[in-house]
Amino acid sequence: MTKFTQEQVDELNLKIKTTQEALEWVSENLHPKVAKASSFGAEDAVVMDIMIKINPKFRFFTLDTGRLPQETYDIIDLVSKKYKIFVEVLFPDTKEVEEMVLTKGMNLFYESVENRKLCCEIRKVHPMNKMLSTLDGWITGLRRDQTTNRTNVTMFQLDHGHGGILKINPIIDWTWDQIQEYIKKNDLPYNSLLDKDYPSIGCEPCTRPIKPGESLRSGRWWWEQDGNKECGLHIERKRAD
Repeated sequence: MTKFTQEQVDELNLKIKTTQEALEWVSENLHPKVAKASSFGAEDAVVMDIMIKINPKFRFFTLDTGRLPQETYDIIDLVSKKYKIFVEVLFPDTKEVEEMVLTKGMNLFYESVENRKLCCEIRKVHPMNKMLSTLDGWITGLRRDQTTNRTNVTMFQLDHGHGGILKINPIIDWTWDQIQEYIKKNDLPYNSLLDKDYPSIGCEPCTRPIKPGESLRSGRWWWEQDGNKECGLHIERKRAD
């Protein structure tokens, strides 16, 4: 496993400023031990298109929680065929899901924040952890203006929660308008839920369309009051001493 120091990461953030430069560096220095995590939202459409233009052999993976909207499955197939790529699909552990449903019920996530986080942990975080344990770096579609939790996120980070691998956020400075403009200008395939006011797309029972004036992520876990809602995939963990 390639190890990076905080000093090296700081240097990358000083030297590399654009999405194109970041992904070119990743292709030259981390491929094939790096992959893009994709939930097939608008941001993913943009990042995947730029990546494939740089290196058609870049790796991509997605988390099939078992509760995704049909529209997400449709776009996975569409993108795979358009770009002639193989998307690695990760699944949760069957026994973990069975035990959770048996003890908590099918729709446990509506009952408490703790139950919702448990469901995210089993269906998303655990399979993600297994994948990341095999990589030197992973690429996200995070943007700084999505939530206040992400305002201090940089383009390159050490992911201490996953063995200190490199986490790359190539569109961290992009705005929602820039994302939409790139999709239209380049005629990209995208999740049809975007046309139904779903700017942030997760599991079907945990995502609703947003209303005029609402924040872009307000449709995620809408029954929870906390505005800084995360599933656990992007929670910053401190380095273990």
